[in-house]
Amino acid sequence: MGTSGMKCVESCVSCHLRSRSFFCDLSRESIADFDKIKHAALFPEHAVVLVEGQSAWGIFVLCQGRAKLSTTSRDGKTLIIRIAEAGEVLGLHAVVTGNPYQLTVETMQPCQLDFVLREDMLRFLDAHVDASFHAIQHLARDCSDSYGVVRTIGLSHSVTERFAKFLLETAAEGRANRGSVRVRLAMTHEEISQLIGTSRETITRLLSEFRRNELAELKGSMLIIHNRPALQHMVGA
Repeated sequence: MGTSGMKCVESCVSCHLRSRSFFCDLSRESIADFDKIKHAALFPEHAVVLVEGQSAWGIFVLCQGRAKLSTTSRDGKTLIIRIAEAGEVLGLHAVVTGNPYQLTVETMQPCQLDFVLREDMLRFLDAHVDASFHAIQHLARDCSDSYGVVRTIGLSHSVTERFAKFLLETAAEGRANRGSVRVRLAMTHEEISQLIGTSRETITRLLSEFRRNELAELKGSMLIIHNRPALQHMVGA
């Protein structure tokens, strides 16, 4: 699959995508210097950008699109740690520490990613205090997300509870209409199972149960929450 007509934004200086949540929301001087060391490119859906265990050769800034960050056990089981959104920097921990990449990054839809070589990135962080501060914020957030995965997988009482929590978090930005909430969910049953630590068959079964009990349903890529209070009760919220 191609990049679906996505236009690559070549210049960071005149970029219209950047917001306050973006890693590259920096001073004009820092942005101008970052623009000199980055290389912009478009990636199709399902492109593997970074590979767990690979030597750290640089970072990617996710400018447009979404990507999944996952790890794989020795027996081949995959766990999605989280979904990266536009504005995030990927591979930063490995670049800063010099260790191999800890996660595999795969695009979930057509994406623009800006690449920076490790040596260039380290020099850039050393020369720009605002960029270093943003890097610290991103690393702290990544650490917090990892704690969240441990709590969700390790401390939840059941797969049903984890699935209900996933649905509530996904629907948080959805539109409410007559008591129901609708939000687009561009994830397969397999990806959902990898995100909450279970099997694809279990997700299919839970979706059938939730639909039958009029809690929630998935119509194509549209997630519909029919009974938010009941889901909240499941997770103790």
